[in-house]
Amino acid sequence: MADRSFTPVDVPNSVLARFKKLPVATIWSHVVRDAGVALPFIEGLTLYTPGMERLAARARTLRFLPPRPDLLSEVASGEHAPEYVAMGRCGPGDVLVCDMMGNTEACVFGDVKALQLKMNNADGIITDGGMRDLDVMEDEGYDLIVYARGRTPYASNPWAHPAEENTQIQCGGVLVRPGDVLVGDGDGVVVVPSWYAEECVQIVEDHESVEAYVKMKIERDNVPPGRYYPPSPETWEEWRAQK
Repeated sequence: MADRSFTPVDVPNSVLARFKKLPVATIWSHVVRDAGVALPFIEGLTLYTPGMERLAARARTLRFLPPRPDLLSEVASGEHAPEYVAMGRCGPGDVLVCDMMGNTEACVFGDVKALQLKMNNADGIITDGGMRDLDVMEDEGYDLIVYARGRTPYASNPWAHPAEENTQIQCGGVLVRPGDVLVGDGDGVVVVPSWYAEECVQIVEDHESVEAYVKMKIERDNVPPGRYYPPSPETWEEWRAQK
């Protein structure tokens, strides 16, 4: 870890495409073990758009804060409000990640504001708060992958107000920095620091490949999985040789 660079990088679409083929559980284990990130998994999220392509996208961030007159006087409104600026940063390969302080009553926004993400061909929305108008977004073909902690009919007020964008945030207790890669499947969402993404995708691809080799051996020899799993150093060498 001492020799690793923590400088954020712009993760290319080619790496994102590779992440989409990999399971969150395996990615999580390597982010914890190899990158030293103790809490990379966003707890409590539900995938509200099942059946869509799996998520692997760069984070564009939006922080909500409890509203107060002095805060509201400082935050831009209209088309220059933080939520519109944050969505304006999103395009293909990007996901809007929203810090709603874990409040599932408060909604990030509904279908009218989310239209900006649709027009920009962004990949989706992730929030540790609530979402609404999901039926409308599905009916009207927004094609946004949505992970949230709950559904709600409410707006963000009186609980929260969009206050800052393009800054480091927490989401479900996990640090998310702009440009990090968020990978989602049916198990949930894991955050991969941008500086570890390219290394991570190769490690996880190898991990999945050697496990596929182990499963082949288990079925071929008709033995309990414990015979070959977890893979021993010898099994890794076998795999490398046949690869």
